[in-house]
Amino acid sequence: MSTEPVTVAASSDGVRVVVHHLGPTSGAGTGSPPPTGPTVLAAHATGFCGPVWGPFAERLASTIDATVVAPDLRGHGETVLPDGVVLDWDGFADDVLATVDALGLEGVVGVGHSKGGAALLRAEARRPGTFTALWCFEPVVFPLEYATGRYEDNPLAAGALRRRDVFPSRAEAEANYAAKPPLGAFDVRVRAAYVAGGFVPVDAADPDGSVRLRCRPEIEAETYRMGTAHNTFGFLTEVRCPVAIAAGGPQPPGPGNFAPAIADALPNARLVAYPDLGHFGPLTDPDRIADDVAAFLTDVGLASDPTRG
Repeated sequence: MSTEPVTVAASSDGVRVVVHHLGPTSGAGTGSPPPTGPTVLAAHATGFCGPVWGPFAERLASTIDATVVAPDLRGHGETVLPDGVVLDWDGFADDVLATVDALGLEGVVGVGHSKGGAALLRAEARRPGTFTALWCFEPVVFPLEYATGRYEDNPLAAGALRRRDVFPSRAEAEANYAAKPPLGAFDVRVRAAYVAGGFVPVDAADPDGSVRLRCRPEIEAETYRMGTAHNTFGFLTEVRCPVAIAAGGPQPPGPGNFAPAIADALPNARLVAYPDLGHFGPLTDPDRIADDVAAFLTDVGLASDPTRG
């Protein structure tokens, strides 16, 4: 279960989005002034959950006094996918917009990783002006010639279906992940946050016993299959706020290969290269990513919010 404050936001299809408040929520009653930096909505990658942004949020709060909120997108973390709901990627954008509306966010900044980056771009394209800036690491937004519909034989889906989903304890799950890629390369705080937020006890009466992945392998697999079934690329011209598109390297076939095309299609974008980081860069080096997001927001004049404090 979450230990940080949460909000529940009503989204489409009966989905109730659990939103984690990872940064400072207020100075009221703490003896500290309220934060004066921007509010950042951080959207996670496929298979993960909002709490993995915790170390990033801590660093960003320390550098630009930012407040960070991170939804569990449908089917991930504590946000349940109702039976019978088609896992269309428009639903992830719905969850982002539901979070913005539930929290009454204005002038919010979006930071997204992989699927989360795609959800932010799609949300802004559908409702321009929702975000004042976006920073997206390898968003899964395929040029239209590749966005050809549901990809049944996606090898990532096959891998997800083979994923071990039950462990005798959280400690054993974390030890298993620490011993092999890709999670073995994650920042240890991120990996711990994933195990804490991404698993649920098999038996509610035995919280210290066996645990099961919240994001079921079949949901992760279907998310991958549907990654080529949305046409967000065709609407990128509607995203007019400043955007940073980041890509790791060297690039095997994957979303990072399309980062230059995404940046070129956006009206106000820059391409940021991380040749020493792979696709999981935000989870591998959250402090560095937070510092670079802070520098980007400073550059576009959003590192402080004059309406707060």
